[in-house]
Amino acid sequence: MFDIIPLRGGLDNVEGFFSGGVSVGLKQGGKKDVAFIRTQEPSPVTAIFTSNKFQAAPIKHFKRYGETFLTNFILINSKNANAMTGEEGINDITELLSQLPKSLNAVNPIMSSTGVIGYRLNRAKIAQAFELFEFEAKDSNGAAEAIMTTDRFKKEICLRVDLKNGGSFHIAAIAKGAGMICPALATMLCFIATDAKVPQDSADRLLKEAADESFNAISVDGDTSTNDTVMLISSGKSGVWNEEAFREALKLLTRELALLIVKDGEGSKKVVAFEVKNAASLEDAKSAAKALSNSLLVKTAIFGEDPNWGRIASTIGASGIACDEEKLSIKYDDVLVYSSAAKEMSKDTESAANQVMRQESYKICCDLGLGNYGFTAYGCDLGHEYVSINADYRS
Repeated sequence: MFDIIPLRGGLDNVEGFFSGGVSVGLKQGGKKDVAFIRTQEPSPVTAIFTSNKFQAAPIKHFKRYGETFLTNFILINSKNANAMTGEEGINDITELLSQLPKSLNAVNPIMSSTGVIGYRLNRAKIAQAFELFEFEAKDSNGAAEAIMTTDRFKKEICLRVDLKNGGSFHIAAIAKGAGMICPALATMLCFIATDAKVPQDSADRLLKEAADESFNAISVDGDTSTNDTVMLISSGKSGVWNEEAFREALKLLTRELALLIVKDGEGSKKVVAFEVKNAASLEDAKSAAKALSNSLLVKTAIFGEDPNWGRIASTIGASGIACDEEKLSIKYDDVLVYSSAAKEMSKDTESAANQVMRQESYKICCDLGLGNYGFTAYGCDLGHEYVSINADYRS
């Protein structure tokens, strides 16, 4: 039916999009800190936002455009979240966007921000970017760098989808995220661009579906921020639409980005998949998997490479789902560490499980034995470096 091919170059491959990043001094050392994404023509945008009740000013500004609208410009800054800044924070966005060059013909321009909560934007510095931006540039790399905060590496992905009938389209994204990551839209920014001709109702439905299995299924530290945003913008320039192909490409792209965010978890060294299967309901499977990915005791055991299955079992029991210790089994990859017939690990089993935990990535599988539902969440270890980074975050 279709082939999905990874490409280099991120947003640069997508027809009808331009992007870039510059430094205006928000970050130290001349690092890029303000980015833009622009479309040739006003395009539909679909977005999902943080579940945090204190949503940041950029989200409130976005929502004032109404349920559906077209845009051709996104401005993004790092180092300042513009959150908990009241009506003044929204007015700052309106004022900044009004200073965009008239030649851009900016239609319903929007803004996204990430960084420290509780401070108003430095409008004068950010406005300098409008003189530095090359608005015809295809510089996905620069944009991806500019939106980073505590990220150790930039995150950008591009896929080309080739249909058997000869048509093709691109889907690409840049994202940031490393800390304050919790499965309730993870703390992150993600901007997805496609030249597929995506119907609005399909975009809304498919983005939520993809996020539920990716960005809503990861955890670094169990915290959800004020600015979390995922946007999907379609230029429609390819003229191609195939819902099945687009769904699969979008799911692949969001899953890979979500795993990159977990891999980049502040101070993390390991990525772990928490698979819960044979649960009594889908909600039970989700609750248990997300509880495991969120548990600080589980995360520290992963950091210490300690195959203490008791932490896994107790977290499942505390999640409030239907469970039965006589039906439960737990595996680290293929190593069975707990079942009703083998409640105590032998030295050989513990050694084998420890070897699994020394890997950079592995799976902990919990079979509840109560039904046919399953869900996988993703998490990482939590160690000393996480404390160091977040103890001094504002500097």
